[in-house]
Amino acid sequence: MNHQKVGWRLAIVGIVTLISIVWMMPNILDTSKMWWPTKDKMTMGLDIQGGLHLVLKVDVDGALKQDATRVMSTIRTDLEREKVQVKDIAMNDALRGDMTVVLTSKDEAEKAEKRVTDYFGNTFNVSRKSDTELALAFSELFVREFKKSTIDRAIETIRNRIDEFGVSEPSITAQGESHILVQLPGIQDAANAKELINKTARLDFIIVDEEFPQEKLVALVAEAEKTGNLKFAELKYSAYVDKLNEALKGKIPAGTVVLFEKPENAESMEVDRLPYLLVSSESVSGDLLTDAFVAPGEQGKPVVSFRMDAQGGKLMGDMTQKHKGKRMAIVLDKVVKSAPVIQSRISDSGQITLGRGGYDQVLKDAKVLAITLKSGALPAALEQQEERTVGPSVGADAIKKGQMGAFVGGLIVFVFMIIYYRSFGVLACLALSLNLVMTFAILSALNATLTLPGVAGLALGLGISVDASVIIFERIKEEMDRGLGLAAAIREGYDRAFSSIFDSNVTSVAVCIVLMYFGTGPVRGFAVTLLTGLVITLFTAVFFTRAILDLLVNRLKLTPSIRW
Repeated sequence: MNHQKVGWRLAIVGIVTLISIVWMMPNILDTSKMWWPTKDKMTMGLDIQGGLHLVLKVDVDGALKQDATRVMSTIRTDLEREKVQVKDIAMNDALRGDMTVVLTSKDEAEKAEKRVTDYFGNTFNVSRKSDTELALAFSELFVREFKKSTIDRAIETIRNRIDEFGVSEPSITAQGESHILVQLPGIQDAANAKELINKTARLDFIIVDEEFPQEKLVALVAEAEKTGNLKFAELKYSAYVDKLNEALKGKIPAGTVVLFEKPENAESMEVDRLPYLLVSSESVSGDLLTDAFVAPGEQGKPVVSFRMDAQGGKLMGDMTQKHKGKRMAIVLDKVVKSAPVIQSRISDSGQITLGRGGYDQVLKDAKVLAITLKSGALPAALEQQEERTVGPSVGADAIKKGQMGAFVGGLIVFVFMIIYYRSFGVLACLALSLNLVMTFAILSALNATLTLPGVAGLALGLGISVDASVIIFERIKEEMDRGLGLAAAIREGYDRAFSSIFDSNVTSVAVCIVLMYFGTGPVRGFAVTLLTGLVITLFTAVFFTRAILDLLVNRLKLTPSIRW
C-alpha cells in the first residue's frame, strides 16, 4: 500500500470528521452567545416539540368567478378604448368565464374578435354566436394554470404572514388541487396565528351607487331577509351577504352588490348595519398594495396607512378622477369600513380608519391588519377543514421513548459487533458514531426539520451502515480462509464487497428519492434522513474504516483481530 495514499485518506477522514463535529455542535450547545462558524441547526418537527396543524380549503372556484367579473369589465374598457362599439356584455356562467359580447354590427364584431384574441391570448376560446355576437369562455389551459397559481399565491401569502408573525420553520404545502397543509412547530400563540392565517384581508376600493335611493335599498334588504328567511345571527357574514345578493337579483341594478357597514354607535353588525349599493365593475383591488404600516391618526388612534404600486396608483387615479364628488367605499373582507367623498384625484397612498374600541385593542387590530395587507391579500377565501394542536409533552414522551429505544438498540449492536468481530467491531462502532455525527451535521446545514419518522429513518440508516460493515468483514474472513495475509485480505475484501454495498444502497436511494418527490411532511422527513444516512454509509463503512485499517496494518504494522 502506498504510504502517501494512506496519508491522503487519513487527511480526508480528519477534515471531514472535524467539519462534521463543528456543524453538529449548535444542536448540542447554545452557540448564539459565542462565535461559531455556523449557527445552523436542525428544527424539531411538530410531532416532537408540539405546535399547530391546519388543513385549509382554498375557494379556487370563487376566485375564478371573481376573476371572470374583473376580466369582463376589462374587456369592455379595452374595446371602448379601441373605439369598438359595444352594445352589451352579459355574463352567463362566471365559473366557466362564459360571457356574450353584443356588438352594433358585423364589422364591429370582427374587430372585437380580433382584439380579444390578440389582447387576451390563450385566456379565452372565442366563437361567433351570430353576426353581431361573440361567445367567450375560459380555455382549459387558462383554468388549469389559474387554479395552480391561486394555490401557489395562497401558500406564498400565508408563508409571508407567518414569517411576519415570527414563527420559525413553518411547513406550508399544497394538498391536492384545493387544499393547503399548514404546520407550525413550537408556536406559542396558536390562536393569533390561526386568526392571521384565516384572515382573508381582501381590500377593495369600490364606487358607491348613489343614484339608487337609500330608503328603497333598506326596504329591499328587509324584504329579502323576510321572504328568504335570512337571519344574520344564524349565518356567517360572508354567507349572509352571498344569499342576500342572490335574493336581490333583478331588484337592484346589474353589476352592483350590497355590502354593509357597522355604524359607529352599534355594538355589532347583528344589532345594526348600514347597507351600501356598490358598483362592482368600478373598483381597485388591494392586491396592488406595496406596503402597509400602522401610523397615528387624526384623533390620536392608530390607523393603517398603505401605498400602492404604479399600476394601482394609475387605476386609483383614473377611478377617482372619473368619479370625483361621489363616495368611494373602502371594503375589507366584504365589510365597508368607510365611504368618504372623493374630493380630488387619489393616486398611490391612503389610510384605513378602524372601528371603535380602546387604544390597545385598535392598535392590536391595526398591527394584524397591516401584516395581512403588507404580506398580500389572499387570492381566494380560505375555509378551515381540520385543526390539531399538538402539545409539547406528547412529543417529549415520544422522544424519551425513542431515545431509550435507540440507546438500547445501539448498545446491543455495539456489544455484538465488538464480541463477534473484536478489533474490527470496535472500528465499526467508530464508523457508526461518525455516521451519526455526519448525518446531524448535514441535516443541520440543510436546516432540516426532524420529525419522529425522521428519527426512524435515522435509526434505519445506522442499521444499513452496520450491514455494510458486516458484509466487508465477512468477505475479509473468507479471503483469510483462502490463505491470504491480513493486509491482502483487507484489500481484496473491500474491493470485492464494494459492488454489493453500492448496488444495495443505490436501490435504497432510488426509493428515498421517490418518497421525497411524491411524499409530504413526515414521509418526506423520513426519506431525507434515510437518504442522508445511505450516502454517508459509503464514506464511513467503506472509506473511513479502510483508511483506519490501512494505518494500523500497513503503517503501524499491527494485527487487529477479526475473529471472536
